[in-house]
Amino acid sequence: MPEAHKLTAPLGGVPLVRRAVEAALASTARPVVVVTGHEADGVRAALGGLDVVFAHNPDFAAGLSTSLRAGILALPEQVDRAVVMLGDMPAIEGALVDRLAGAIDTERLIAVPVAQGKRGNPVAWSRRLFPALTALAGDVGARAIIAANAGLVAEVACEDEAIFLDVDTRDELEALALHELAEHADVDADAALEAMRAEDA
Repeated sequence: MPEAHKLTAPLGGVPLVRRAVEAALASTARPVVVVTGHEADGVRAALGGLDVVFAHNPDFAAGLSTSLRAGILALPEQVDRAVVMLGDMPAIEGALVDRLAGAIDTERLIAVPVAQGKRGNPVAWSRRLFPALTALAGDVGARAIIAANAGLVAEVACEDEAIFLDVDTRDELEALALHELAEHADVDADAALEAMRAEDA
């Protein structure tokens, strides 16, 4: 979204990042740590009034791993597990966060959501793997750590595709907004979107 900062772009009148953070707050997990980077002031403003802890990542341009590190290092010592969420996934619910966190035990150090045989996000981590997370470098997530610890992974079954739904473009944001409107109005969102595009053409 070169024309806007996507995390503060509205979806149903609510900034994208606020929807993700409100889902985290709907869970029992505490504290909720929000890592800021690009346009940090705008993200903070979008989350005004919410009970969160901010951790700014000045090295955000160096890649995803730096934000993951900033978030993990901001956690209090008594936290024994963490659920890593993405700010551009607006359909995640607090109940899933709790289910993922609850799947962590002495033998399962990673919990991933699964729908239709595919793994998605967010992912829960035991503190025992925090050092591995903070050791990551560059523009990479933690997939390699999951792959290297296959025997320690708990798969949490999900019935919907919210675990795959992230927003990267204006078209994706508009399509999601239409689908949400359609759910409440009982209309075909795909047909509505095609009609809008035909009018624009």
